[in-house]
Amino acid sequence: MPASSLKSDDRSSTSKRKHTPSKQNREIRMTPKSVAVITGGGTGIGAATAATLRGQGWEVVVCGRRPEAVSRVADMTGARAVVADVASASDMERLVADTVEQFGAINGLVLNAGIVRAGSAGELSDEDWNAMVSTNLTGPFLLVRAALPHLIKASGSIVGVASAAALRATAGIAGYDATKAGLAMLMQSIAVDYGPLGVRANTVCPGWTRTEMADMEMGEFAEHSGIDREEAYSLATAFVPSRRPAASSEVADVIAWLLSDQASYVNAATIPVDGGLIAVEPGAIAFDPRVSIGTAAVDGPTPAMQTIPD
Repeated sequence: MPASSLKSDDRSSTSKRKHTPSKQNREIRMTPKSVAVITGGGTGIGAATAATLRGQGWEVVVCGRRPEAVSRVADMTGARAVVADVASASDMERLVADTVEQFGAINGLVLNAGIVRAGSAGELSDEDWNAMVSTNLTGPFLLVRAALPHLIKASGSIVGVASAAALRATAGIAGYDATKAGLAMLMQSIAVDYGPLGVRANTVCPGWTRTEMADMEMGEFAEHSGIDREEAYSLATAFVPSRRPAASSEVADVIAWLLSDQASYVNAATIPVDGGLIAVEPGAIAFDPRVSIGTAAVDGPTPAMQTIPD
């Protein structure tokens, strides 16, 4: 279905338009299905979560800034597409209002929109830092704030999609590390404040996951290293106990579970979905008989490690 635009510059025409609900829309609003809103729903984990939830019978609204991306997901899954910017308070308020108008409730939020800008703390520009804070942290706050009355009414659930970088710092992406860690703490704060009112809020922290963005990063790494993309994925996940990246559908399955009644007593949890990487002790890698370590001269002696196939 075509994307509904909630961009801020459309404010005047949107607010003044009077809608006469059709019989079909009235029936949709009366449907006693759970309703989820997914930000960053046009690609990757967001799109996979839309497909998973739709397969489980949820009504789904996918939100993103790119009309083509969210419309494509809507066409494939039967979700409703809405064009909106998570960094805009008015867009998030209108997203919530549109969802409630169409479906009558909001039972779940999936806070998946995120961006990364490379740079250490001393290298990041104000613009890049502010962009990550706006999308990765302020955006989730704005949507949660707008949706909370409906989530309380529905005893709803929120899932923040953070990153393994929220748990352990990754070199060269200080702003991403900080904002994703902040998202995890925001979810815990919401659980503490609104758990007594029936709202659950949890975080998933994916490791390397096959998404469009990850494919692009691996392609750049592969070109720089003189290898192909699959070899880049293998190298990046060499110390992951599962020895591979996740499929986006695998992360989506965890998100769907957290939204469901099967996770009714799971609240304020931060769950790694990283193939076991969180359990690996870096200082012990050199003693692992499955790992071969040498040195390579790249701006000074640097360990060059290679895993021996299991």
